Amino acid sequence: MPEQITPLSILYLQLHGAGTAVAAVLFLYLLSCRGKAIAPDITPPARLRRWAAALFGIMALVHVWWILFYTYSDDTSSVIYGLLVAMDCMALPFVFVGTLLAMLQDRRRPLWPIVVVMTPCAVIAVLQIALPSIDLTTPNKVYGLFLVVGFIIYMVVAVRQYGRWLRENYADLEHKEVWFSLTMLIGLVLLIMSYEYTDNYVMSTIAHLAGFPLAGLLLWRVETLKDLSIDNHAPDPSTKGTASHIGQLLAKHCEETQLYLQTDLTLSQLSAAVGVNRYYLSQYFTSQGTSYYEYIHDLRVAYFIARYRELAAAHKSIVAQQLARESGYNSYSTFSAAFKQRMHKSVTAWMREEVLT
Repeated sequence: MPEQITPLSILYLQLHGAGTAVAAVLFLYLLSCRGKAIAPDITPPARLRRWAAALFGIMALVHVWWILFYTYSDDTSSVIYGLLVAMDCMALPFVFVGTLLAMLQDRRRPLWPIVVVMTPCAVIAVLQIALPSIDLTTPNKVYGLFLVVGFIIYMVVAVRQYGRWLRENYADLEHKEVWFSLTMLIGLVLLIMSYEYTDNYVMSTIAHLAGFPLAGLLLWRVETLKDLSIDNHAPDPSTKGTASHIGQLLAKHCEETQLYLQTDLTLSQLSAAVGVNRYYLSQYFTSQGTSYYEYIHDLRVAYFIARYRELAAAHKSIVAQQLARESGYNSYSTFSAAFKQRMHKSVTAWMREEVLT
């Protein structure tokens, strides 16, 4: 804190207080309010709501304890300072990572590694107070920077995996916005780094200003992200009995009726026709080592082959593009790629071999 009161320091304190109030209000809203202010028709994941509430709650506490520390102590060599830094190291990254991972619903990712990798930061902060003659601040910041870079790389990979999972199983889902997780990652990382790696009022003031739209974006995401989970007491679609039942329903309502020939058939439409919750159906395909789109492609390519041979046996003319449309494909290139993936040869090469056999 500066020794003299300046317009910038007044602005900083005002933004600090406003940020504390906003974080506290959002914490109470997410934790206690069952209604949804932004998207009343969407049921968001309860897990994400709890993590976001924890993030806002910790942020409010951080604002309070640091302003109290600098108001009444300002002794950066005291035990209290070391303990506050240690608490920052353990609390903030944990809820920060938990919130970002809760946005990815393809699977549960463990959080214990973040506790393990952040423990050295907390230990170094305490050691710095116990050993004031040794400067451990720089090593701690360098270590923290490596952790930030490593986590960014991990999140980029995880978000890409999540995006593929959504495309394969929830292509028709509204508010997929996979990019949002990376946007929040970049914003929150820059916000935290501006606090931890700078020591001037200009950067801290900018960080406070940037925190308000980030809080709004996070609240919007919590309210608009659709819950793709299922009830904990519901049967596991990967179990033998349930999987067999779903397989029978697919055979009856999709394969026998040739529903898969419907162009632009979505997972929601298939689940409605089969009478199985879309999430169950998605999990069933995952348990079988495939996905919704792989399942549909398999059926359509098999239909194409059977229909081709039927027409060839009747000595009728065959146009591959027309037969691909009959098999449920709007795009011949999409069909060609799906066919080659399964038959390990192009459509033209396969048709040429069929003529020779």
